[in-house]
This record gives sequence, structure tokens and C-alpha cells, in this order.
Amino acid sequence: MEKTKKILYSAVQPTNNLTIGNYLGAIKNWVALQDEYDCFYAIANMHAITVRQNPAELRQKTLALLALYIACGVDPEKCTLYLQSHVPCHAELAWVLNTFTYVGEMERMTQFKDKSSKHADNINMGLMDYPVLMAADILLYQADVVPVGIDQRQHLEITRDIANRFNNIYSPTFTVPEAVYQKVGAKINDLQEPLKKMSKSGENPNGAIFMTDDRDTILRKFKRAVTDSEMLVKYDPENKPGVSNLLSIYSVFSEKTIQQAEADFEGKGYGDFKLAVGEVVADKLAPIQAEQARLLADKKYLDSVLLKGGEAAYKAARRTLSKVYKKIGFYQL
Repeated sequence: MEKTKKILYSAVQPTNNLTIGNYLGAIKNWVALQDEYDCFYAIANMHAITVRQNPAELRQKTLALLALYIACGVDPEKCTLYLQSHVPCHAELAWVLNTFTYVGEMERMTQFKDKSSKHADNINMGLMDYPVLMAADILLYQADVVPVGIDQRQHLEITRDIANRFNNIYSPTFTVPEAVYQKVGAKINDLQEPLKKMSKSGENPNGAIFMTDDRDTILRKFKRAVTDSEMLVKYDPENKPGVSNLLSIYSVFSEKTIQQAEADFEGKGYGDFKLAVGEVVADKLAPIQAEQARLLADKKYLDSVLLKGGEAAYKAARRTLSKVYKKIGFYQL
């Protein structure tokens, strides 16, 4: 059967609370893409255990993330929404791809270096092998495109390298994926350190706006956001990183261009500016938070979404894995 839409793959880990950076860079984008592509959206709990997790919290955060996806507008009827560990093919293909990946390539990965420095007491093979599992995630579904942030380019490049390597040794087996970059709001920076990306694991909680933050917390964090002494609301990332970051956030949440956002604050001080950014974010998050809470109270429904999505994902993944096993000479019944 010929596919009518290109296939898109993306995943987010169920660790810590997601920030508005995760929302703008991933989930909001997912909603916009689900009509255009045949989308596979995963909760990447296998990736999550490269860092020690509390088992009960991991289960709770998994359901919370699923509910958040749906509350944000990801529609299980339009896409395949599933839990990574429910599809064993991810681990099976990762093992095969390990034999087509070089140690030097993994040692050079930026994320391995970063996570190794943060978790020096647990530098496990999963940390190093993370990009190979990610390659398996993507290649299993023959993804044509993968929405990535600026900091994930390296992972997609290694995925492309592994796919091409396998295809060249055997014959075309994997679709070599292309990146899709979001132009505005793709990188939301820390409110306290605007030269750094906003992170769900950042050291200063005042630097990040979490999807679960209440209105008072959101307004307080924006009021404390770092700007500069110029008192001019202008988009200039090089010279005014703090103000530019706030303009990016306002622009995406208000669905206005940067130019329109600048015009909104012409002649206004930073106090009014920061309050307005906080209010537009709080207004947008309130209905999402309410819907997430409603969904979390209906575990039966959430389980049904994972069951249906897992079955659909497994069927697609198994098709690819069977091809791979045949190519490399594994005897199959």
C-alpha cells in the first residue's frame, strides 16, 4: 500500500516537569504537524533510565506527560501516540545498529559529555548509547522527517550516518530522515541566564516556566526575568538576549510576529513588558492545565490510548525489524 503522507517521528522523555520551551519547541509543533504528516509520537521512557529514576515517579510522570500531550491538542485519532517501552522493537533494532556505530562517534556526542559531567557517579553505557537508541526510534518507523531543536542536530546526523551505512552495506532498507526546524520559538532561553537554553533540569527554578506552574508563580518568575539597563523593548539577540528571549516567548504565545510584539511595547517600560509576557503565558497554560487534570482523573481512557497506540506502533516497527533481520541473516520462523 502506497503511503499518502510523509512519516514524522518525535519523542519526549517523561522526566521532570516540562517547560514552556519543551511545549513551544516540541508539543505545540506536534499539534500543527499532525494533519500534514503521518505522525508517530512517543513517550521515551527507555531513554529516561539512562539517569536514575524513582520507579513510582516515572510511572506517574509517564501518565502526566500523556495527559499533557492530549491536553495540548495532540489527537490520538490523528496520530500514533504510544509508550516506547511497549514496543520491544526499539531495543532490538538498537542492538543491531550498535554493530554499525563506532565508539569514537559516540564519545564525540555533546550530550554524552554533558550528562557524564552532571552524573559522574553513573556514567553508564546507556548514556553513551543513547543516540543509537534514538536512531532506532526514528528508523523503525521509516520516518521521512524529524522535528528537532538546534541542540538535537547532532543526534539526527548520526541517525542519518547509521542509516546510510546500513543501506550501503546491504541495500536500501531505511528511509534517511530529514530535519524539520521550527523558525520562531525553537529555542527558548533561561529567564535568569538568557544565553542558556531553558531546561527542565536547570539549577535555578526561577529560570524556567514549567507547564504545571500556577498563575502567581508564572507572573513572579517573569517579573524577576533578567533584561538589561537600556529600557528598550527591541529584538536583538546578540546585544539584548534577555529582552529578545521574552519577545520570542510573547510572540509565540500571543501568535504575533516579532515586529508586532515590538510594536505592542513601544514606549513602555520593562515592568509592563514582563507582566504582559507573564499574563499571556498564564492565560494560555490555564486551560491546558485544567484539561490535563481532567484526563489524569480518567486512567482508563489514558490506558486505552496507550494500548491502541502501542499496537499500531508495534505493527509498523515489526515490519521494519523483520526486513533488517532478513538483510543481516537472522533465521526467522
